[in-house]
Amino acid sequence: MGAPTSAAGLASLLSLDSGHPRPAVLDTLADPANAHLLEYLVEDPFGAHVFPGNVPGYAPEAFLADLDAQLAATAPIHLWSYIPTCAYRCRFCQYPVVLVKGSPEVVDAKAEQWVDWNIREARLWLDAVPNLRRAPVGEFNVFGGTPSLLPAGAIRRLLDFYRENFGFTDDTTVRFEGDPSTFTPAKLDLLRELGCTKLSSGVQSFDDKVLRECGREHSSQMCVDFVRNARAAGFEWASIDLMYGLLDQTVDSVRRDLDVVLDNEVDAVVCTKLHLMSYADTRTGVTGEKPAAWQFPEYRRKLGESGHHWPSLGEQYQMRELLTEGLVAAGYAEHPTMYFARAGLAPEKWKGIMVDQDKQEAEVAIGLGGSSSCRASEAITDTNRDHYARAVEQGRVPLGSATSFTPQAQEARAVKMALTTLQPLRDDLHRARFGTSLFDEPWASSFEGMAARDLLVLDRARGEVVLTGTGRTLVEALINKEL
Repeated sequence: MGAPTSAAGLASLLSLDSGHPRPAVLDTLADPANAHLLEYLVEDPFGAHVFPGNVPGYAPEAFLADLDAQLAATAPIHLWSYIPTCAYRCRFCQYPVVLVKGSPEVVDAKAEQWVDWNIREARLWLDAVPNLRRAPVGEFNVFGGTPSLLPAGAIRRLLDFYRENFGFTDDTTVRFEGDPSTFTPAKLDLLRELGCTKLSSGVQSFDDKVLRECGREHSSQMCVDFVRNARAAGFEWASIDLMYGLLDQTVDSVRRDLDVVLDNEVDAVVCTKLHLMSYADTRTGVTGEKPAAWQFPEYRRKLGESGHHWPSLGEQYQMRELLTEGLVAAGYAEHPTMYFARAGLAPEKWKGIMVDQDKQEAEVAIGLGGSSSCRASEAITDTNRDHYARAVEQGRVPLGSATSFTPQAQEARAVKMALTTLQPLRDDLHRARFGTSLFDEPWASSFEGMAARDLLVLDRARGEVVLTGTGRTLVEALINKEL
């Protein structure tokens, strides 16, 4: 890390809100031995969503064959349908979305078109991956975008199709995502009728000023209403997303967000740091072709010069620590990193299918910009709406790119995913799958180096590798810079 970057990163780390405690992770990141971790965090990548392969240029057809081979005998998988429609674009959003505006007739027609394409694409997957039809589905998620914008008939058509054509069982859970303002009582009743038991919503903040600066068009009261209406309608799980590090957000604002969560006993909370670096640079996430407004440095600079405040790295860690400690103290369990479930509820099911050390099953994503993976390779669906539509119309699974994993990379991916769960990494499970020990090379040197810096504990007697509190906070940096 060059001196200017190091100095700027350290200055941002040491810039704190004096009204709140110094974050526990600060001394670790300020230690020159961890300069590479600080550099990673200053550059702001997103590191625990997509785990890319190490062999680029893999043929999409080869990925589909790998997936089919794994699905011939599989535990329940994660299946998701991505509907990219949104009524507006948030200033932080870099995902591939399609704006649907105009009269109700125009909006409904555009939404119906994307449901048409999604179903047609799904049929192409079923033809190309024969074992997909029989693979048991652990959780089915309709993500977005804002799929809750869809008219009632389109929602019914989409859910009926997937239920009739994929391996839904009595244990399959169905989740639907949407904007708080679109989950009307009528739409909630429809979703319950169609078998949905889980909901998730991008609340982002309960601070109306922060929401306005983000470009959100819902209010904090709508967010509270969503939580209460979902509970009244009988949903077993209503999850919200909160973000920290947003423009003009303060540590006090985040504390108030936490108070609202606890007062309303929200079932589950996903806490996400604002990320401005393009996911495409590292392939650790999926990004659309149009950058978010806040990704333009000149725009961010002008906002700062006009009196707005971008939280420093130190303030962001104060926000994170406040959320993490507050939720855990209230009985919430963190599993995986920054996913919190209320006491008595199981961890996030779809994430567990993907990353838990004893699972790590396939993920199949259907829709613009979906991310799919199996143990041998992974692929991302085309993010260009015209290319995507053309491929579907021509009868091709619209995969835009694929990478594969060498045997060594498959093992590394398994270790990285397991660490993001924050659960002890078990040597017996690793040996059973790979025939090697976590206490031997190539892992021993890396783990011993992290143990020496109090980032994890090597418990050979129990056969476990356990992250420390600081290691849990820095897990994304550890899996990307240490392993």
